[in-house]
Amino acid sequence: MNYFDRAKKYRAKKRLGQNFLVDEHAIETILDTSNITKDDIVVEIGSGLGFVTEHLVKSAKKVYAVELDEDMVNELSKIEADNIEIIHQDILKTDLSTFGQNIKVVANIPYYITSPILAHLLGEVDDLNNKNRNSISQVVLMVQYEVAKRLTANENSPSKEFGLLSVLAQFWADVKFIQKVPSKSFFPSPKVDSAIVKLTVRNKPLLELSNYTFFKKVTKSCFATRRKNIKNSLVNIGFAKNAVEKTLSELEINANLRGETLSIKQMGKLSEQLKENL
Repeated sequence: MNYFDRAKKYRAKKRLGQNFLVDEHAIETILDTSNITKDDIVVEIGSGLGFVTEHLVKSAKKVYAVELDEDMVNELSKIEADNIEIIHQDILKTDLSTFGQNIKVVANIPYYITSPILAHLLGEVDDLNNKNRNSISQVVLMVQYEVAKRLTANENSPSKEFGLLSVLAQFWADVKFIQKVPSKSFFPSPKVDSAIVKLTVRNKPLLELSNYTFFKKVTKSCFATRRKNIKNSLVNIGFAKNAVEKTLSELEINANLRGETLSIKQMGKLSEQLKENL
């Protein structure tokens, strides 16, 4: 199927971050990774011209195609299927819990709103009862390659990759890098490569903590001042110096380490111990 020729008929809107995926192999990878069955409810974010949508409706029980662009909505309406409902609105204003339970999300999202969309789908680390997350079983995302590396990064990754986005994604999901997708796979071609990432949503958060909002504050301090050591980073955000020094000593964490060298689990232990010492 010649997706490129079909896409050339339309003008992508730069203000909406539109780049149409025209690589048949990449589309097949998204479909294979999503593993849609006749029992599945699918929410597709940014359905665009419907190149993925037209396959999803063949496999799923129901497909909700969420699309902001009215021109794209008109194209989607040409898909002949009884199991599709087109939702013409911003995904950030969409309550996914109204669509059902164990939803599978498929998304080719604009790069500039990746973080807000992930936060909308998963909730923040201290959002224990997020309605959207409680309704989702998995998310298959097409994101910018650099963002994919951040989503899957850990304390052993280059420091610029491991950050708050890594913590957010991994706190609520098992995150797996699937495949790099070159820029030429899109029309028009963006300036950067992309990647497919799969997030399998957790039933419980990665860590069991006494205060998740406090943990959120600690993790923010770990990444807020990357050139400062962990001790100064914690003190600068407002934690008492004596409590910080005592906590780091008790946990045998070198005060001169930078915050981003701690694993998420170590940050959890740091948060719990520091809370006790304040």
